[in-house]
Amino acid sequence: MRSGTRQNAHLTYRANTGAGRHGWLRLTPAYSVSLVRRYAAEMPPGSVVTDPFSGTGTTPLAAAEHGLTGQSLDVNPFLIWLGKMKTAAYEPEHLRETRRALAPLVHRAEELLPGAGELWEPELHNIGRWWARSALDALKAVRRALDVAAGGLPPGGRDLLDVAFCRTLIASSNAAFNHQSMSFKEDGEKDGAEGAGGGTVQALDLDAAREVLETFRREAGTTLANAADPLPGTARVLHGDSRDMQPAAGRLTPCDLLLTSPPYVNRMSYIRELRPYMYWMRHLRRAEDAGRLDWQAIGGTWGAATSRVRAWRPPGPEADGVPEPVAGELARTQAAIRRDGGRNGPLLANYVGKYVHDMWGHFRAAYRNVRGGGRVVYVIGNSTFYGNQVPAQEWYAALLREAGFAGIEVEVIRKRNSNKALFEYAVSGGRP
Repeated sequence: MRSGTRQNAHLTYRANTGAGRHGWLRLTPAYSVSLVRRYAAEMPPGSVVTDPFSGTGTTPLAAAEHGLTGQSLDVNPFLIWLGKMKTAAYEPEHLRETRRALAPLVHRAEELLPGAGELWEPELHNIGRWWARSALDALKAVRRALDVAAGGLPPGGRDLLDVAFCRTLIASSNAAFNHQSMSFKEDGEKDGAEGAGGGTVQALDLDAAREVLETFRREAGTTLANAADPLPGTARVLHGDSRDMQPAAGRLTPCDLLLTSPPYVNRMSYIRELRPYMYWMRHLRRAEDAGRLDWQAIGGTWGAATSRVRAWRPPGPEADGVPEPVAGELARTQAAIRRDGGRNGPLLANYVGKYVHDMWGHFRAAYRNVRGGGRVVYVIGNSTFYGNQVPAQEWYAALLREAGFAGIEVEVIRKRNSNKALFEYAVSGGRP
């Protein structure tokens, strides 16, 4: 089916909103559960589905929903945690106990409001741009109440309430989602709050703060209700690098379907999108932590990772570099980006080169992790730099073929709304 002339919003992250556990956290680069379910529904019972770029856990969760075995990898500790929470089985009694603990927890947070200004807050840069003072104080109070209550909550209870807290973070923030990546509402800086760097502190608006507590109560109710939905299959989310697909603990089971959507070649940083969650959940403490973590991810260029990309050099002749025919076209594309990109040309040319080199390492690892007769599907978008096309779908097809996969097909899924030249594709193939 060729549907690429349309934007097909149902094949984007928008389809995940309101889709039970799939809607627990909004991440613009996430791909559609509708698309994942289409492929999962074709798999026979007992099939193993792998996603080496787990992200928000869409693939392993959809696999478990269809009675299959899902497994996925990621390098980001927050996404690993989120994926585990989304794919876990929760005991009904534990959910009831957590629901009973919710009202006392919110009451405790309300008692903390008058002194919330003295409570811990994350060292998120310009935190007052994210939240007005009253919202920030309410979030600090909920965070403290959750920390205090943690020991008395049943298994899974604290994690589910943390999911609700993450949803409340965004619901009460100045974040906007009307662009390709997370941005701020136009009036986002009007209600500035003092962060770690100091500044003018506004008076606490108790009514506004209580609205945030009510949002948390509501989000907790929704999260607990979603968690009650049974999963016919199973899933596991592991820490691991997609370049070698070797988890830090355990091993991947060879799969019947590898279904994933890797980062696109567009410098869209997952760290940038996840910052508010990761700081509040204490996965990030300082800006340099974000840069170090993003360097580990394919396509990461946030913070200090940018300087490391700038200094990156392709492997020498003695190393296993990107094979032809991609290497020649890649070199020509990089040269054009250097020529047309001005001061940023060398950086972005290096970025594209490193991305392709990393993905070549991944495709070879993928071949080793797919059973004979198994299938791979990569959802990927093309990109442009200074008017120069980066045909990721064509390079994926060539590299998959070089890695040993056969029957390679490229299907246009949809037209992306950020640029008339940009499309989303499904690149698929099979292991003989």
